Amino acid sequence: MRDLILKMSMSIDGFVSDLDGGNRWMFGADQEAKAWSVETLWNASLHIMGSRSFSGMATYWQTSTDQFAPPMNQIPKAVFSRQGPAILSNVNTTAALDAARANAATGQSAALQPGAESWAEAYVASGDLAEEIAKLKAQEGKPIIAHGGVSFARSLIAQGLVDQFALFVVPVALGKGLPVFSELAAPTRLKLMSSKAFPGGAVAQVYRPA
Repeated sequence: MRDLILKMSMSIDGFVSDLDGGNRWMFGADQEAKAWSVETLWNASLHIMGSRSFSGMATYWQTSTDQFAPPMNQIPKAVFSRQGPAILSNVNTTAALDAARANAATGQSAALQPGAESWAEAYVASGDLAEEIAKLKAQEGKPIIAHGGVSFARSLIAQGLVDQFALFVVPVALGKGLPVFSELAAPTRLKLMSSKAFPGGAVAQVYRPA
């Protein structure tokens, strides 16, 4: 049985993205914080995400030389999409290479990285969310790590499917933005499992439902 860990970065006032969905504010130069995030990503046997995040990540990570690229490429993926297997037709190396050539200064290369083919081999979950998650959890291995977007994360939380929350709190106040806990039917108490502060001011907090 595998735990499902929801890994999200958020502002100190609780937003996981700007109102327009942007999140450039969450990227910093704190190497210790990045090392924690990379280690967390490696501690997974499956990465899951919604269809919009999947399409964007697939195009970017296949050619990225960023330190997050190896775990994102080499660990198997599952995408939640009503499109069914058709969503995988949009995950192709040609698009990734074209994007890399157009964005040569953003941590991408003109070559596919090890594990890039795993995006086109992702499991496509198109059934009921809770049933699909139950099937994935029932398999053996290290935890499942869930990534956004916001609507996918909200659905996981609202249905009580998250076993751990790995929240990376960035020292930025947005004032306005998109929260991730906004669809709870009632307040949910959480138990703090660990907390780690980094030199740049960010804090990684891991919780379980109490």
